[in-house]
Amino acid sequence: MAIAREGTQWAAQEIDITEMEDLDSLVDAMRDLGAGTVVAFVEEDDEYLAIIRMEPDDPDPKVFLSDRRVLLTSDLAERLLADALPSMIGMGDDSDDDSPVGQALPVGDLDLLADLGTPTDVLLELIAEEGMLPADVISAICERAGAGEIFDEVRG
Repeated sequence: MAIAREGTQWAAQEIDITEMEDLDSLVDAMRDLGAGTVVAFVEEDDEYLAIIRMEPDDPDPKVFLSDRRVLLTSDLAERLLADALPSMIGMGDDSDDDSPVGQALPVGDLDLLADLGTPTDVLLELIAEEGMLPADVISAICERAGAGEIFDEVRG
């Protein structure tokens, strides 16, 4: 799913990521949605949320992943996101992490939605909130950006 803004108007559209080979394929599909700001959301089995943002004046996407550990367990996440995120060397052992066992380990651009109404602290609160599924987080982000109704119509 993606939302695209042209001026002050938002549009939402489904993006089929199942056959995409890498992040470049996703970015190409996102560019086809519009010339303004485009934000794509990737979720898989309620395990994680990835957010990819494209701006017309920036050739490189901004990428956020709610839990970097899925790069080791999800072929889709690894295929689409690994090249855009910090190296996963040494990720097999969480014993060096200061985070509690089972807590998500976000990685990437934590500030990518700040100007769309979801600053870093709010994004981190949303993904850490007990019982919040990735779809719930996406809905909250879209609502905060002013694209909630459009998103809900397409998501149906």
